[in-house]
Amino acid sequence: MDIFHVNDTQVVLNPDASVQPQGFIWLDATHDEVNLNPEAWREEVARLTGTQIYDLHLKDAVNLTHPSYFDATQDYEMVVFRKLALNGEASALTVAEQSEQQKRKIPAALNKLVTVPVSFFLMGNALVTVRAEKSRTIDNARTRLLNYKHKAEGNGHSSRLPCSPEDLMLRLLNAMVDQYLELRQPLTQQLDRWQHALLDPRRPFNNWMALLDSRLELRKLDNLCEEQRDALQELRDHIVDAHDGSDSNDGRAKDLLLVRTNDVMEHISRVLNHARRLEASLESAVQIHFSAMAHRTSEIMRTLTVITALFMPLTLITGVFGMNFEVMPLLKNVSGFWITMGAMLLIVIGLLIYFRSQRYLEDQASRRRD
Repeated sequence: MDIFHVNDTQVVLNPDASVQPQGFIWLDATHDEVNLNPEAWREEVARLTGTQIYDLHLKDAVNLTHPSYFDATQDYEMVVFRKLALNGEASALTVAEQSEQQKRKIPAALNKLVTVPVSFFLMGNALVTVRAEKSRTIDNARTRLLNYKHKAEGNGHSSRLPCSPEDLMLRLLNAMVDQYLELRQPLTQQLDRWQHALLDPRRPFNNWMALLDSRLELRKLDNLCEEQRDALQELRDHIVDAHDGSDSNDGRAKDLLLVRTNDVMEHISRVLNHARRLEASLESAVQIHFSAMAHRTSEIMRTLTVITALFMPLTLITGVFGMNFEVMPLLKNVSGFWITMGAMLLIVIGLLIYFRSQRYLEDQASRRRD
């Protein structure tokens, strides 16, 4: 478990740190470290922060399938936030989830929508995080904090340091949500490929299972964003209730936290709206595909109907002359055959002219012009 002490001017990585009058500490641990000995880890957190984590929250912190949610107690607040699994974090998934991902033929862009939970405990002057190993967001945040430390050593002050555990948590949440925003372009490109495949008249589309899995993944992203937004909304309401604004400094801190919370929620709303647009676009492409198939079937049936209409009078004529009568007009006439063939040809030409005038038949050139 890594321990950072953050104050107004510096960031110190100190394994012997404890809560100081000024600043706060950040305790960072992985799921494997907590699962190794949960009781020992909880006792160490209690020693450093003076706050005991409840049993149910301890189980929630190591539950890799837990959805995003917020809960508050008299001693601390807990936020569980599901983030994208990047840089080897997908190894934290259960064996069943990994086998399911392998069986389903999901495109590469949608395979990136695998998520893992990150738990945050806000304990007064301490922030405790429990996350997957090799977390790019946490590693980048640690690097930035240490860079702020070096900058502060040069000028004696760094205004970019987080001023509270809530501020640091919201910065981490904002970075996690931005990972979803980075997927907008590959997801859009993948959906464009689906649309072209659905509407390509030269190749009939038959990869329906992959398309169904893609729609399910987009629906999961939709539900995931709604859970994230609900958790952040509860956190925002808690910030409003916890800060009465009687002190000017407290009111300023409350405004800063609300601004950051609203910014994170706005980013989540952008991801949610994008997921819904993609889902609606895919649904529209499927509907257009079936409409195109119905239109093509209608054209085929129209062609067959015209052919049937052309041959119907000809069949009638051949049926009449096929009757077993000894005396029939043109039956024993030398030119009877050619007169009958000419009449049949005139009937066909007349029907074609009528069908063309009624736009029952259209050539390919006229279709392209239309």
